[in-house]
Amino acid sequence: MDLPASSIPTLRQLQFLAALQAQGSFVKAAESVGVTQPTLSAGIKELENALEALLVERGKAGAILTPAGEEAAVRARRILADVEDLVHAARGANAPFTGRFRLGAIPTIAPFLLPTALPILQARFPAMRLTLREDVTHRLIEQLRSRALDAALIALPYVAHDIETAVVTEDEFLFLAPRGHPLADRNDLAPEHLQSEDVLLLEDGHCLREHALSVCRTDPGARSAEVSATSLHTLVHMVAGGMGVTLLPRLAADGGAATGAPVAIRPFEKPVIGRSIGVAWRAGGAREEEARALAPIFAEAVAKQRAGHA
Repeated sequence: MDLPASSIPTLRQLQFLAALQAQGSFVKAAESVGVTQPTLSAGIKELENALEALLVERGKAGAILTPAGEEAAVRARRILADVEDLVHAARGANAPFTGRFRLGAIPTIAPFLLPTALPILQARFPAMRLTLREDVTHRLIEQLRSRALDAALIALPYVAHDIETAVVTEDEFLFLAPRGHPLADRNDLAPEHLQSEDVLLLEDGHCLREHALSVCRTDPGARSAEVSATSLHTLVHMVAGGMGVTLLPRLAADGGAATGAPVAIRPFEKPVIGRSIGVAWRAGGAREEEARALAPIFAEAVAKQRAGHA
């Protein structure tokens, strides 16, 4: 049975509700969508009347969504994302990389690859308005699924339902130690030489930690220090301070992660591939072809960066 027009929410009303959930107050939500507070409040009230449900509890502490309001806000975001996909698909049918493109990247990739890649993207696609978000992998994947992102740079392999990936490059691990460390002079450096070393790692939550541990585990005697770092830059400074050694991705080394630090960077005699770097996107999404096309562009950026450090 068709619903009467008065019972069908407008996209503007759904946008107001999604903004209210995100901002937690009528004033901030109104600012985020570019309307006055009374306009947003009236729109939410009209939505409640259309749905015949109380969505928001209004009080001195701010706006609190009811359980019905929370469920409606989740569905509202999905509807708004579908509409945005529709617009992108229609506008981009003959002109890819136009309008806003939302790219995510993990912290062990973003600061080291994007400075080289962004100028290439901007020169090649001047009509694209790129927005960036840095976060850990599992949150980027959720944002791909919820359509908050169009693509993400992550470490592979990573298997997730409804997510497809394309490899950009293989990223080898380099040995990083304080300057003057005995292992820095070896020409036959191998993972087993880490057996008696305190290997510093990133804290839990960073996928690079697991990749590094997988290399260390090739030797049961290898050990890791109890301390951990929140970023690769912090890890480099911990090594420089004599707290231990670590494995540094070549991408980060080429991107200047250790520039100016009193450390030694050495390759292993047999290259140790620590991870693959790739682009991920939501399967079947409106920006799927554009996301897939990013892989060779980022590969070009990696090659350019490596050539500059050859």
